[in-house]
Amino acid sequence: MDTPWLDRRQLRAWIRLRAVLELLPGVLDAQLRRDAGLTEFEYYTLAMLSEAPDRTLRMTELARQTNATLPRLSHVVTRLEGRGLLERLPCPDDRRAINARLTDDGWAKVRQAAPGHTVTVRRHVVDVLTDEQIDQLTAIGDAILAELDPSRTGAALYTRYDETPG
Repeated sequence: MDTPWLDRRQLRAWIRLRAVLELLPGVLDAQLRRDAGLTEFEYYTLAMLSEAPDRTLRMTELARQTNATLPRLSHVVTRLEGRGLLERLPCPDDRRAINARLTDDGWAKVRQAAPGHTVTVRRHVVDVLTDEQIDQLTAIGDAILAELDPSRTGAALYTRYDETPG
């Protein structure tokens, strides 16, 4: 098989993307641990619940929205439940399913953590880019996601802010 190796231009782009994928999660995680006592994944889990109707989602839907396996999500939910930030309860529509619901303490934790997280995202991503680069980053993300998610099963998650309000 003849491998189509990356040329220098492609390699420069790939290595930079790889570095961002490696470094950014650690920066986000460190800030959230320091300021809110949450991992980035715990915060994201709580944030997904905070945006859901009644701050409640089926565990399978929460796993889909956080791109987690059910075992990984269950482990994190157990930790968050132990801290009183969410609760599990039977799904009223399907007795076989379990829902996760953000508690009042969980909602307070999201509201406490969100400003620092936003400042960190701005500092390390948004504010270092021009408006044109922000649009380019969206287009780059769309192009890569079209390959990674050709059936667009996750599209509702990564396009939910595409509509302009009003």
